[in-house]
Amino acid sequence: MMNGQDVRELLGKRIQFFRKQRQLSQAVLAEKAGISITFLSKIERGIKYPTSETISGITNGLGVELYDLFRHDEIPPDYHNMLDRLQNDLMQTIDAVFKAYRK
Repeated sequence: MMNGQDVRELLGKRIQFFRKQRQLSQAVLAEKAGISITFLSKIERGIKYPTSETISGITNGLGVELYDLFRHDEIPPDYHNMLDRLQNDLMQTIDAVFKAYRK
């Protein structure tokens, strides 16, 4: 079973994977996401967990969809349930933020 640290590390690795795949430096992605290089580095290393707003900035900066960060391919089977719950929580948080913003 995954714990919070496992989730942070997995998310960080996925962000780093897409960043490197797109040949972006941490500085470039951090600027696109509106965060500091230090914070992005901590996210990629699983030390810090980003807010929904930060995840949105990172996905926009990477040019990927939110679900790409939580896809099941290349992920061990025992992580799937945890990722599904995390994705649902993030989607609910993002939905709540958008609803609050539209008021």
